[in-house]
Amino acid sequence: MLFSPHVLEALRGRYTTVKQPGVTAPAAQRNPDVIRTVSEMLSRIERDGLSAVRAYAAQLDHWTGADLEVSGDGLADAGDRLPVALREAIELGSSRTKAFAREQRAHLTDFEVELVPGIITGHRYIPVGSVGAYLPAGRFPLTASAFMTVGVAKVAGVPRVISCTPPGPDGRPNDAVLYAAHLSGADRVFCLGGVQALAAMAFGLLGEAPVDMLVGAGNAFVAEAKRQLFGVVAIDLLAGPSEVAVLADDSADPALVAADLLGQAEHGINSPAALVSTSASLAASVADEVERQLSTLATAHIAGPAWHDYGTVTVADSPDTAITLMDDLAPEHLELMTDDDDFYLERLRNYGSLFIGPWSTVAYSDKGMAGTNHVLPTAGGAKHSAGLSVSRFLKPLTFQRVTQAATPELAEAVQVISESEGMAAHEATAVRRLETYAAMA
Repeated sequence: MLFSPHVLEALRGRYTTVKQPGVTAPAAQRNPDVIRTVSEMLSRIERDGLSAVRAYAAQLDHWTGADLEVSGDGLADAGDRLPVALREAIELGSSRTKAFAREQRAHLTDFEVELVPGIITGHRYIPVGSVGAYLPAGRFPLTASAFMTVGVAKVAGVPRVISCTPPGPDGRPNDAVLYAAHLSGADRVFCLGGVQALAAMAFGLLGEAPVDMLVGAGNAFVAEAKRQLFGVVAIDLLAGPSEVAVLADDSADPALVAADLLGQAEHGINSPAALVSTSASLAASVADEVERQLSTLATAHIAGPAWHDYGTVTVADSPDTAITLMDDLAPEHLELMTDDDDFYLERLRNYGSLFIGPWSTVAYSDKGMAGTNHVLPTAGGAKHSAGLSVSRFLKPLTFQRVTQAATPELAEAVQVISESEGMAAHEATAVRRLETYAAMA
């Protein structure tokens, strides 16, 4: 998450860099070793099928069970093994995420309109037929991922959603992840991780037909597998390390800004965090506060390297400069902590999801409590793409119905264009209708 050289050149003299990244290589750069490994794995699985999947599960997941699938009872019972407070929090997050998705779906409406007399057009939202959701459970089990992928797909009306999640160190899938998948409506869940999980769902090796779409976050190997499988199936997006940016002025609380920067840096040692501020004093205070909080943070071994290697602090000379810088970053998560948040809300254009005011924080969305989706574009992808939502699981399929009376105008224009292009068969489709029309007149 770095500023573009041409933007920095255009803003020369209008900003000051307080902290630069400690490394120069982009965090989400593609690793040739990862690409090669994933290619070899996908080729072997496509060739050898489930036997290769099981071999990789044993080698990489240390899976020793006889059946990869988690039974329906096993899913439901997972909730009984959780502390009551955790179970209730998962239930709350699941319900909030579904509620927001239902509102989104209600605002995606079919329509039909008569453009001109005799030409009726429109579209209908049709859900994709099947989805494979990857539910990560590596260093940190991302409990809410099922809310965002399985649950939202089900609200969209997807008839078949299967999920894969890797086993933990004890050889079993994480109970919180299983219970979240159960509440979200997963049709089947398999204890299977990494590249082999995505390949098994894409190639139809789990007793189900190949899925139409793969969704969900994961490590570099999972992201690369999705990239290579795109075309065989659809994907949600290619997400790299988690990102956060804060746009703040001198009204912000430095301790709160620092806490929220570290809250996302905690995801991984290459997770970027950026502050853009119109206040030099706030920027300096936040930089100091980050170091103070790191000294007592239990996950400082992760958040510390992320901040030191990929964190940035920049002071802008005006709100407009701050907006230009932030739109160039196009962060996955963007927090506003200013005395005029609406000013920025109306002008900012590039972000995965926006968190407005000091009472909002990315963690609320990460855990599913705010209802919005946390599967979002990274590495500047927000300049052209939105995050996962109920609309991503729906196909706006167009249709048209032309009457006999409208035929002459359309057919004559198509005849002229087709003739100019030399496309005789296209021309014939129009000419034959003109002849039929004339005969019926």
